[in-house]
Amino acid sequence: MTTNETVTPPVKKSPPAPRHGVDTPTLVATLDVVRGQRDLAKFQFRAKNRWIAGTHSRTHIESFHGAGGEHAHAREMTFDADHPPVLCGTDHGPTPVEFLLHALASCITAGIANIASVRGVTLTAVESTLEGDIDLQGIFGMSPDVRNGYEQIRASFRIEGDAPPETLRAIVEQSRARSAVFDVLTRGVPVAISIDAR
Repeated sequence: MTTNETVTPPVKKSPPAPRHGVDTPTLVATLDVVRGQRDLAKFQFRAKNRWIAGTHSRTHIESFHGAGGEHAHAREMTFDADHPPVLCGTDHGPTPVEFLLHALASCITAGIANIASVRGVTLTAVESTLEGDIDLQGIFGMSPDVRNGYEQIRASFRIEGDAPPETLRAIVEQSRARSAVFDVLTRGVPVAISIDAR
């Protein structure tokens, strides 16, 4: 006795399309290459800073090492940091701790865009508000019981897209779980400082 079975070939998944500014095909191809050559995932980012005056300094970022070689950014980026007048500065730029909030927000936001694009979700809006509470008694050396940095950071995200709210929340949570800046802030990282005093 013979049976006529219809064999359905496996459905070949089409490559994801670019979505909301993310080159999703290149992102997925990069992940595939790195899975096969793990050393390509090792990067070193660099920044050079120079004091200007008072609490004002300027940082230059122009190149980095990664994916097996040296790379230059499309242009050198320059960022000024300072303190506001109430903290004896001249307000030429955000304070370093404000840059830290920016780093956390932008890292999680970039991850949200990438993760959504790979999952086929089109985003229409992503906004975040970050707040950091700091007691300056620590920096001022007034109390050994008060830490120098933030005591707490709060981040609130608003996300809209063509997926149900639970899917959008999962995208934000996945980005938080993979954020390099969140990892550094919550797990710590050794910081080595060398000094050339003349």
